[in-house]
Amino acid sequence: MLKKKNWVFVAAAFFVISVSLLKFDTIKAAGDDIYGQIKILSQILVYVRESYVNEPDMKKLIYGAADGMIRTLDPYSQFMEPQEAKEMKVHTEGHFGGLGIRITSSKDGWITVITPIPGTPAWRMGILPEDKIIKIEGENAKDISTDKAVEKLRGKPGTKVTITIAREKTEPFDLTITREDIPIITVTGTKMIDESIGYLRITEMTAKTIEELDKALAELKSKGMKSLIVDLRNDPGGLLNTAADICKRFVGENKLIVYTQGRKFQKYEYRADATSPYSDIPLTVLVNKGSASGSEIVAGCMQDNKRGIIIGMQTFGKGSVQSLLPLEGEASLRLTTQKYYTPSGKCIHRDEEKKTGGITPDIVIEVSRETEIALQKQEIDIEIANARDRDKKYDVKTSTTAAQKDIVKDEILERAVQMLKVRDILIQK
Repeated sequence: MLKKKNWVFVAAAFFVISVSLLKFDTIKAAGDDIYGQIKILSQILVYVRESYVNEPDMKKLIYGAADGMIRTLDPYSQFMEPQEAKEMKVHTEGHFGGLGIRITSSKDGWITVITPIPGTPAWRMGILPEDKIIKIEGENAKDISTDKAVEKLRGKPGTKVTITIAREKTEPFDLTITREDIPIITVTGTKMIDESIGYLRITEMTAKTIEELDKALAELKSKGMKSLIVDLRNDPGGLLNTAADICKRFVGENKLIVYTQGRKFQKYEYRADATSPYSDIPLTVLVNKGSASGSEIVAGCMQDNKRGIIIGMQTFGKGSVQSLLPLEGEASLRLTTQKYYTPSGKCIHRDEEKKTGGITPDIVIEVSRETEIALQKQEIDIEIANARDRDKKYDVKTSTTAAQKDIVKDEILERAVQMLKVRDILIQK
């Protein structure tokens, strides 16, 4: 009897603490019955503790309840157990043993690829944006958290992992991939396409990106760059401040870059500086389905400010801000608290029901999956060959016309070159 009373006391304490944390003064909306709903949770805990056929692990029960609650929100919010919270910090160290993919959890419960990182094992194996990972080492991967999937996919460089991929219009297939030390090199492929058109690719937006970008732009300018192609295809984004700083290289006059807003958080604007070092250079920005988050901020800023022409495919539509909130026992809560909006007020975040979100290019060019795979393989020979030397950055020296008998046409890049050449001709006239 004493044991039962003790448990009832614990359950009651859990109920009171939970209620106090919810700050009811901020959520007293008409019709809300928060007290009643939390009472249901406490009742379930009591029933399970007292009547379940086996004695349950209470910590596991509470963690499971927290995880289930957060899963009802969106794919980007997540309850993280202590070990998962530690794993999330690995990426900030600058390198890790892995496959080289950015992933998320989709609403249907599958781990979904946002994009492969150029030059990595996943890239070389032809993994594409929106591929679904349905098994890891033969185990069903449905409904596992993103961080749990990351934990399973990462490992010591040189070890292997087998994943099962589900791709639209394709039977599921297995890929055995050897993990590598994944370098975080974010500005790649810097080159002059002709005597006046420069090109660079941004693969991710980290704290190092701006330094790399400034160096690449200075190099292109020294070679006679008069117009520029910024390739954001398969760029999953990264740091919001880095995305804003990229925009500041091309947009000045204190123009609006992006703003964030949430239910609790007031509107916050990110603006350009008074001047910009490359504000006058003709610009095209390339995007595709793998362009997400920060890359969508850059594309949206250039488009709304009429600063550059956006060419390619509809972007991914990941335009939300996640705040990391500490919890008891070193657990953490990653919670979506705000969304990104372009200068014109368009919400970047994808709404599955309304079929809105993402950035629609000024010039839409659809590219098939087969072509994307072929282009990836081609880039291995042309742009990524020197990346095997991990002590060097991606240094493109191989001619784009060499090495292959059947060159796959990059229609998006070709259209960008064409647009800039036409613009140069019109300016000269």
